[in-house]
Amino acid sequence: MTTFDAILPAGGNLDATLAERVGTPNKALIPFEGRTILARTLDALEGSGRVGRTILVGTPEVQAHPDAKRASRFLPAGTSGPDTIFRGLKSLLEEPSPPAKVLIVTTDMPFLSPELVIQFLDLCPADKDICVPLVTKSQFLGRFPGADATFIPLRDDSWTAGCAYVMDVAAFQRALPHLERLFQNRKSKVGMIRMLGFGFLWKFVTKTLTVPDVERKIQSMLHCSGSAILNAPAELAYDIDFLDDYEYALEHLKTHGRRN
Repeated sequence: MTTFDAILPAGGNLDATLAERVGTPNKALIPFEGRTILARTLDALEGSGRVGRTILVGTPEVQAHPDAKRASRFLPAGTSGPDTIFRGLKSLLEEPSPPAKVLIVTTDMPFLSPELVIQFLDLCPADKDICVPLVTKSQFLGRFPGADATFIPLRDDSWTAGCAYVMDVAAFQRALPHLERLFQNRKSKVGMIRMLGFGFLWKFVTKTLTVPDVERKIQSMLHCSGSAILNAPAELAYDIDFLDDYEYALEHLKTHGRRN
């Protein structure tokens, strides 16, 4: 049974409305069932039996919270999402027995459980550098009826991505400059066209783009092998960004309870 060291990026801040409602500016510290989502995430990783060291990379508010002490190590967040993850990776590479692959798990998934961690890891092919969970619209809404989420329409279905990833360490180091460019251009239509190419975007606009097309584009851009993990647990795609997400999660828990 393969085990993974985990990097937990926790630098995400909330908008003012949600921060006022939950009493914290940081996603990881959102209270849910009387505990922070950070604590619930650490419980899920530890309970899976598949995770070794946990590197928490976050803001000073996270560092000051007692739950942060449960992680193997805390590091200050970076200047961007990729940089935050890279700081955690660099720390792991300085440890004895550095990992060949790592598990990256965001700290804003309220429904994560040990069983879901195991299920996702078992779905990830050992020979791929990057594994990203994909969830169909029907699968997500079947688990969370009426929930608000962003779905990308492709020819083979409408998809949303999950918030846990398996990454090969060497491949991530090679891909970091390209990931930084993607992150910097994520809100620029012109920038994304330059990076992705007009042909790729035309297939997206005409709804002829497929998941294999996306896999090939990512592989060519990042110079590594990748796999979209289809039929991944829908819970991996439920994260809390806005007040509506938080209120829905509370109501869903009250109505349906926890599946796992």
